[in-house]
Amino acid sequence: MKYAGRLAAATIVGVLSLAACGTDDNTSTAEGTSSAAAAVQGDDTLKGTINAAGSSAQANAIAEWKKNFQSSNPGVSINYNPSGSGAGVQAFIQGTVAFAGSDSALNDEKGEPAQADARCKTGKAINLPMVTGPVAVVYNLPGTDGLQLSPKTIAGIFNSKITKWDDPAIKADNPDAKLPSTAIQAFHRSDESGTSDNFTKFMKATADADWPYEPAKAWPAEAQGQGAKGSDGIASSIKSTEGAISYVELSFADNSQLQKAKVANGAGEYVELTPESAGKTIEAAEIAGTGNDLKLKIDYATKAAGAYPIVLVTYEITCEKGLAAEDAQLVKSFLTYTASDEGQQTLTSLGYAPLPASLLTKVRTAVEAIA
Repeated sequence: MKYAGRLAAATIVGVLSLAACGTDDNTSTAEGTSSAAAAVQGDDTLKGTINAAGSSAQANAIAEWKKNFQSSNPGVSINYNPSGSGAGVQAFIQGTVAFAGSDSALNDEKGEPAQADARCKTGKAINLPMVTGPVAVVYNLPGTDGLQLSPKTIAGIFNSKITKWDDPAIKADNPDAKLPSTAIQAFHRSDESGTSDNFTKFMKATADADWPYEPAKAWPAEAQGQGAKGSDGIASSIKSTEGAISYVELSFADNSQLQKAKVANGAGEYVELTPESAGKTIEAAEIAGTGNDLKLKIDYATKAAGAYPIVLVTYEITCEKGLAAEDAQLVKSFLTYTASDEGQQTLTSLGYAPLPASLLTKVRTAVEAIA
């Protein structure tokens, strides 16, 4: 984290210089940042507050990053409200936070990119992938570990068509398992959630006949089931309800010691969820954005050997240009740390997966462009 202090010193000089110039042009260059760092290394500390909100999926990552970053930069206060992806995006559009965490990129159909661009005023809003959050299919069925589920079966369960644990579809996925006749209690996120968006995208892409609803952050009422708010709410509900099943990020599943199912990928291979197996799916993702907007297109039906197919990427959504000078420097400094080798390596112990190296290089370039 020593580099974070050096970067902090550089960025505060940038803030003061911009204020002295009395201009709204926040543009800076990499060369200027390096010169400032060399001139004031260790002489100043970054000061200010970053207000952010959004994805509860990345809450554990943000908490660890916040602790590490503030330890080296005690003058900085990072306030992150894990209010859910939908609420975070709206808070960013309304200008009440400097960046939003969202498990889905800004939605074209809802007009979110245009609204976010309008908030940024002098620049574009950009989607920056930062956290790979594998989505676990979690369940509570004592004595039945290592459950295997195909996309078709998963869709049938969450569409309320498969209602008993000894249903023939589940037996077909698990021919050697002893399955009880316990009623299935399927839980979903009650709040608008990027996790729900990605989970429903997975079902739509891999089991369209069994999941007739369009992907969305809001759970389709027709699919029924029981709702719980936030990732913590889902984890708590599964842990306390025998026969329950849901979807939640790996970090929350591990923290609550929940049973996790193996999920079949596009090649029909039942894959255990690990950071490594999830990373294989992210490696194959295409960049659908332009310039420094790194919106990704994930192949949920991937046939890559050993690839776990249900993954999400949490984006930090902010302005490439257009934030207030102090906000721009604070956000740039913090995201430089989160995209660093140290920041990404921190994720593994928390149940997340680091970004693939090829994508991480692009993220760092985009962060450097924040002005």
